[in-house]
Amino acid sequence: MQQGTLMRKVKSKSWKKQRYFKLQEDCMTIWYQSKRTGKTESAFSISDVETVREGHQSEVLQSVAEEFPPERCFTIVFYGRRGNLDLIAGSEEEAQCWVQGLRQLIEPRSFPLTFALVSSTWIRDWFQKADKNKDGRMNFKEVQRLLKMMNVDMNEDHALRLFQDADKSESGTLEGEEFVLFYKALTQREEVLSLFQEFSEDGKKLTLLELVDFLREEQLEDEGTEELAMELIDKYEPSETARARHVLSADGFLMYLCSPEGSIFNPQHRALWQDMSQPLCHYFISSSHNTYLIEDQICGQSSIEGYIRALKRGCRCLEVDCWDGPNGEPMVYHGHTFTSKIPFREVVSTLGKYAFKVRHPSPGAGGHGWSLVGEDTCAGGSWSCWPPAVQDPRGQGPYRCLVAQGASLYPTPQELKHKILLKGKKIGRLEDTLDGPGDEVPDVSDDDNGAEAEEERRRAKVRGTQHGSALQKDKETLAQALSDCVIYCKNVPFRGFQEARSHSRPSEISSLSEAKARKLIRDEGNEFVRHNASQLTRIYPSGMRTDSSNYSPQEMWNVGCQIVALNFQTAGTEMDLCDGLFSQNGCCGYVLKPPFMRDEETLFNPSDPSSREGPGPITLTIQVISGQQLPKVANSKEGAIIDPLVRVEIYGVSADQAHQETKYIENNGFNPHWDETLQFQLHVPELALIRFVVEDYDKTSRNDFVGQFTLAFANIKPGYRHIHLLSKDGTSIPPSSLFVHIQITE
Repeated sequence: MQQGTLMRKVKSKSWKKQRYFKLQEDCMTIWYQSKRTGKTESAFSISDVETVREGHQSEVLQSVAEEFPPERCFTIVFYGRRGNLDLIAGSEEEAQCWVQGLRQLIEPRSFPLTFALVSSTWIRDWFQKADKNKDGRMNFKEVQRLLKMMNVDMNEDHALRLFQDADKSESGTLEGEEFVLFYKALTQREEVLSLFQEFSEDGKKLTLLELVDFLREEQLEDEGTEELAMELIDKYEPSETARARHVLSADGFLMYLCSPEGSIFNPQHRALWQDMSQPLCHYFISSSHNTYLIEDQICGQSSIEGYIRALKRGCRCLEVDCWDGPNGEPMVYHGHTFTSKIPFREVVSTLGKYAFKVRHPSPGAGGHGWSLVGEDTCAGGSWSCWPPAVQDPRGQGPYRCLVAQGASLYPTPQELKHKILLKGKKIGRLEDTLDGPGDEVPDVSDDDNGAEAEEERRRAKVRGTQHGSALQKDKETLAQALSDCVIYCKNVPFRGFQEARSHSRPSEISSLSEAKARKLIRDEGNEFVRHNASQLTRIYPSGMRTDSSNYSPQEMWNVGCQIVALNFQTAGTEMDLCDGLFSQNGCCGYVLKPPFMRDEETLFNPSDPSSREGPGPITLTIQVISGQQLPKVANSKEGAIIDPLVRVEIYGVSADQAHQETKYIENNGFNPHWDETLQFQLHVPELALIRFVVEDYDKTSRNDFVGQFTLAFANIKPGYRHIHLLSKDGTSIPPSSLFVHIQITE
């Protein structure tokens, strides 16, 4: 990769500043220098980079497309909600040098990171930060500064003793392997070593049988335990000699506990593990509200980045508000507000590129608010604007087949793989789209369904009389081509559960505001659960949430609402819950509801946990043992060290809502020890989400957020486990973690 390259940093069509960009010798940090002032400052770390896009793949670079060719342009995309960095190189060769170089640097992170790799990267980062004079060595004064930076408040005599032990060359400085030795002494895990020695006869190694005993007794691994033990030794034992003897050293034991196999999250549930052949209404579906917005609802920026970020998080239901634009070109923005606008064609192009990049290409849905001109432009008979994944109902795809068979439920995610469903208004009925206009539903050959068909004909005539004027209004404002695209997600008003039970079809969906949904939950909880066992329901935020804040999705999931739309651009507890629920099942955006929520005759009511069929309450016991290398609070004072505490929060039915917390540990964010036990009783564990939060205690004001991790109860692995913390944006902050012991009893 070239170093000291002069490139243009672009923020808008009129804002283009020249900067010298340079990769540091550690190959981990990109610095830039202003051409005008000559001032040098750190720009970003390689570990912050998610991907690199070539060409005009951002609105900013598209705005300068006529001025600069795509071969010179590229976009650096960061993890979380941090804005992208759009750059223009001086030549195509320079651009390719940076694009390929950055991709090679971030490529190893596409594979699972071992504890050793994370630690070595972290050591190098800290060394670079603390080595003020950049001589590649660290004196004791620099080490003391390093300890403050690492959240360690250590006695000076003890720190000096560790320093002198590591200084093998007796030079008064640490370099290379000496610093690694110092770091290992600093990170000695006494609680892990004690656990290791409890199962090791000689205190130096775990034999294969001793490891099997640990896996069975403590980790509750009950299938193929000996094979698992062999795999863990082969994978995590750093010594070739120990691997050959089929034994695990203390270092290997620690690496296992810090690995995915030692995580609190069941690694088998990271993959696609649920049945995907159930009707759509039997799943919780990851859903976003006003997806195009990346800021507030009134004056915020609309951007295709909103769609890209949501899709990469596994979101399956996106929102596209389309309005008339100049020259008949439809534009996407929040109508009747001052939000910026993006061309509809750019949104559709983005969906075509990113809709099915999750591990399981389940169907996506979305779209509403179309105007007549916009509809004809983007849904014309040529279908030129839509990606191929939008099913043409006039074809011979699964839609026609399922409807012709008289299906009484929605199709399944498996049947609709690589398809995009459009949710919106529709002229007439689905049968009219497939078979031409008419008042009658298709004839059904099965005699068992004859009475149902006759009753449906009668209801269709009644509906035709009652809603004839509404149908005429739809025809006046809705393009037929767009109407024909709406198949299994036809918008219909919600007129009560009795009406829905009598007249709803498996091609319809109703949308409810959060306030309306809460009232129904309070007054008719069981009816709501029954309704959602056979019909799709979408919940959207109150119009008063102009700041793009979110409501709690948990209460909506408690009654089986499938499409609970949240503002993905806003970090917080609500999005932590969303990410926690949908981080399982291959992150495909679909999570199967519990059996008692898929039964149309269920008695379950979330306000009465005893109405749930199945075993009684379970007890969740969590021993919070220790923390490792917790991050500093953002924007904290130099030299400040956190006073961490851990709070465990339970989200679920009202009877299960609870939280407990540990005491705080004063001045130790590096290796705090709590050794406290928290206990919870869960009446409906199938709906419970567990959120672990680390905060910096402050006795005079609100505690500061440090990190969190949220997961569904169904994904918890019992035993001694590490919890790898996430930032407020939901991105990982290695190697920050908690060490806990989990017990689940009935």
